[in-house]
Amino acid sequence: MEDETGVPAPAERGAEPYRPLREPSPLHRPVVETASAAHFSRPAGVTGGLDPRRDTGTGEAPDAAREPDPALAEAFGPTRSGTGGIERHPSWQDLDHVPPPPQPDPWRNPHAPVGVGSPALAPTPAPVPHDLSGGHTDHPPRLSLSEALFERRLSRQALLGAVAAVAVVASVGGGVGALVADSARVLTTSTVRIADAPQKVIDSGNPVGEVAQRVQPAVVNIRVSTPSARGEGSGIVIDPQGYIVTNNHVVTMDGAADRADIEVVFPDGSRAPADLVGRDPATDLAVLKVEDVQNLTVAALGDSDQVEVGEQVIAIGSPLGLARTVTEGIVSATQRPIALGESTSDGDVVIDAIQTDAAINPGNSGGPLIDTRGAVIGINTSIFTQSGGSIGLGFAIPVNDVRDIATSLMREGSVRHATIGVNARKADNGNLEGAELVNVREGSAAQEAGLREGDVVTRVGDRRVRSSDELVVAVRRAGAGSDVPVEVIRGGARVEVIVRPTLG
Repeated sequence: MEDETGVPAPAERGAEPYRPLREPSPLHRPVVETASAAHFSRPAGVTGGLDPRRDTGTGEAPDAAREPDPALAEAFGPTRSGTGGIERHPSWQDLDHVPPPPQPDPWRNPHAPVGVGSPALAPTPAPVPHDLSGGHTDHPPRLSLSEALFERRLSRQALLGAVAAVAVVASVGGGVGALVADSARVLTTSTVRIADAPQKVIDSGNPVGEVAQRVQPAVVNIRVSTPSARGEGSGIVIDPQGYIVTNNHVVTMDGAADRADIEVVFPDGSRAPADLVGRDPATDLAVLKVEDVQNLTVAALGDSDQVEVGEQVIAIGSPLGLARTVTEGIVSATQRPIALGESTSDGDVVIDAIQTDAAINPGNSGGPLIDTRGAVIGINTSIFTQSGGSIGLGFAIPVNDVRDIATSLMREGSVRHATIGVNARKADNGNLEGAELVNVREGSAAQEAGLREGDVVTRVGDRRVRSSDELVVAVRRAGAGSDVPVEVIRGGARVEVIVRPTLG
């Protein structure tokens, strides 16, 4: 129901007060310049964009014929697969890798449209060119195992050849494996059994062990100490009153101590202090004595003049502090002059040694060298080595010299050796070896016999002289107080003189 003005009555309008509609605001249209309209307005009769047929008046080609900018074409142009440009959804990116659907085969689908398709046969690939070195300039793609076996990418002959090659390799590998397995079975086995020696061999006796058991009770360990040093060596009991013979360098610790505390350790473990009876540096011998020791086992001394090269010998001592050690070897030389590194007024200190290949090490010094009868034939005194240990060349003082010197030390406390009063050096001109006299002392036995400086001594008594060391031991062996023929080379002539050595 309306009133006279055409406005609905309040009962029909509801509780909302009536509000009349406003007129729309006028549109503001900017003024377009004529030049701009000529360039940007749509030409007459054109419903799309700018008229491609219109000349811009600049002399340039129309926009449709202009080449697109390369950067813009790459960014906004269609992809290489031709599926569109940037208007594609991101999920469509995978479509680039999806191959196009196959063309329908008109021979199998009668309703397929007629069209030009791919040729019935694939074109023959061009041959791969080779370079002069024999290699390919472009390598063809390699076939996988599945392609070769299941997709029939290889001919039947190629497959048979590959199978034959695999069979050959497998057979060769199996043969090599079997050969290696057989070799391994030679080296290792689960049924190994270490064979025991026959009983008769075990019960045949142990001559070295038996001899060592008889002599070991007479061998002692000698320990020498000072407030600042300590040394160790071996010795043997030579008299039931407690006399023990050893090396001079053991009791003096290689000359480092004139007097030191000396202790003797016996094979049963008992200990006793020892006193120095006397020593002889010229032959590296010394005698000790222990008091109030009962039931001593005395070593039996043999005859060193009867020792022969090749004879079996045994060395007993305390090498490296290991008491009651036994080593075995043979006599490899006799009458071997060995200098001990000391000097006296009569020349170098040497011994007329027995050489042996029985292992001798530091600590064996003063211990006995015995024969297969258990008789002492020498006192081990030195080794020839460049490493400090035994290399199979050991030297022992002959027991005949030990007996004479020890007896003199036990009786008098000192010893004197025969000498002729000269100093000499080794002479060797390739044809002749000897001891050249470089000094003849005034009033000496050599001067009285007519020996001169420059004479080369080649023999003393019945012993050949080849060096100055051998001259010393030859004179000592000749002894004092008796005439000894001495052969010398003087002015190219052989001369013999008679010399009577004296005690030095």
